[in-house]
Amino acid sequence: MAYQALYRVWRPQTFHDVVGQEHITRTLQNALVQEKFSHAYLFSGPRGTGKTSAAKILAKAVNCERAPVSEPCNECDACRGITNGSISDVIEIDAASNNGVEEIRDIRDKVKYAPSAVRYKVYIIDEVHMLSIGAFNALLKTLEEPPKHVIFILATTEPHKIPLTIISRCQRFEFKRIPPRAMVERMKEITDSNNIETEEQALPLIAKAAEGGMRDALSLLDQAISFSGEKVTVEDVLSITGAVSQQFLVETAGNLLNRDVVEALHTVDKLLRLGKEPARFIEDLIFYFRDMLLYQTAPNLEGMMERAIVDDGFKTLTAETSPDQIYTIINGLNESQQEMKWTNHPKIFLELALVKICQQQQSGTGAGGSGSNEQIGVLLDRINRLETELNEWKKNVPIVDPGRGSESHQTEGERKPVKTGSGRNSRKATGPVREMLKTASKQDLSRLSSQWGLFLDNLKNREIAAQAMILDAKVVAASKSAFVLAFKHEFHCQMASTNKRDIIEKVLRETTGLDLKMHAVTLEEWETVKEEFIRKQKNENEEEVPEEDPLIAEAKKLFGSDLIEIKD
Repeated sequence: MAYQALYRVWRPQTFHDVVGQEHITRTLQNALVQEKFSHAYLFSGPRGTGKTSAAKILAKAVNCERAPVSEPCNECDACRGITNGSISDVIEIDAASNNGVEEIRDIRDKVKYAPSAVRYKVYIIDEVHMLSIGAFNALLKTLEEPPKHVIFILATTEPHKIPLTIISRCQRFEFKRIPPRAMVERMKEITDSNNIETEEQALPLIAKAAEGGMRDALSLLDQAISFSGEKVTVEDVLSITGAVSQQFLVETAGNLLNRDVVEALHTVDKLLRLGKEPARFIEDLIFYFRDMLLYQTAPNLEGMMERAIVDDGFKTLTAETSPDQIYTIINGLNESQQEMKWTNHPKIFLELALVKICQQQQSGTGAGGSGSNEQIGVLLDRINRLETELNEWKKNVPIVDPGRGSESHQTEGERKPVKTGSGRNSRKATGPVREMLKTASKQDLSRLSSQWGLFLDNLKNREIAAQAMILDAKVVAASKSAFVLAFKHEFHCQMASTNKRDIIEKVLRETTGLDLKMHAVTLEEWETVKEEFIRKQKNENEEEVPEEDPLIAEAKKLFGSDLIEIKD
């Protein structure tokens, strides 16, 4: 028999084999045992997470000769016939190549005929979002009221492209990205069954490269087995995935933090000689520093690490690094990554990024580096001179009181401290927020806050990096068209407003149905804007009403206001 890929040989044949989707398989099993299954299902989620496999298992379970059962027996004629595709009553349709009205009309015409070999006729329509609008309309009535012997199972990776009229007629199940740990356990089961040896960190590396897709993981494992021969090693996995080993990441990170330009460039040269792509390396490096920052903030979130392996070397490096250093390095690497997209020489930009970061570390005292003694002395002299000049200026220059609009000669002890903005252009960032507050309401804020938890879960499934970035942020105001998100750290605020704005607004729109524009500010900026807005509202409400002339008031008392006519 011809060789078959691992993902085909080890395709799940029971609900128990569907890894990482227990919230779905348990629901379907209970429905099967109680014979309360629906006439139409919608399976949505990322690729390779088990949608089509679960659909075929469901088709076998409802038609199993031992039904009602929670699992197909895979021994009776019906189960074996559905598995090998010999039973014509279970029809798999690829909507990408059969997306016209005529194909759906053909289904509609044939659906009324009873099944010939099993109890239920099951239509599995894969990538259903590829159907045309006309095809969806043709399917609509049949999907709403099919014959009792028919079950429709629709599968898609892009549910937002399916009309709501179709979605409302189905039971919807959202397949999640499979956790790396579950994928490693499944791959370990497969390698043990095939007597294949693997290094300890090889399978976790494959699981990370697969990004939540079991089919991708098995394809990479298949490739690694073919590449390695007797034993699957970490180096074999790194070679086929194009990823960078933990050793190189630790070395490069250490070189950057120690301001060792020469060693950093030597490390990059070795990587490029091994055939690694500069763009992939800089991406791995960004995620490595991101993992360092995440570990500093919340060590218990080890499962959310993207590139780093939490060993003694990683812990030591993280403990010796300040958050400011990490922010500086990530910003520098991110700028170079953007520039790489528009050049034919990405190696140059990678090298420039490393040199620039090392120079910043050497010259900046706030980023963990320290200048020479001579430079520090010059800086201290300048600071002392500026302080002297500032004190003289305070004594001689009158201060304008913004509340009174006039000059007031306050003493030094009376002078109020002035709040300064963050490193960004604070006025530019908070300008739209001031305008939005004019139409904001507590009802809009309450409605958005009530769905924020669900939105974070959906964002985590779509892009975990974006979810981690806004996890500590707080929704502080909302209107019909926008909302304000306040961040503790300026770096997260800047990254969210520039790199992650589109995905945040898109997932929020899909979750809540609200088309809202995000305004990202720091908590310090929000407090300033809020105080200004409250003060302005109070001033408007407390405008003095002109006092009435005493003679007119007395006349009104004597004769009544109806009989008084006032002429200037």
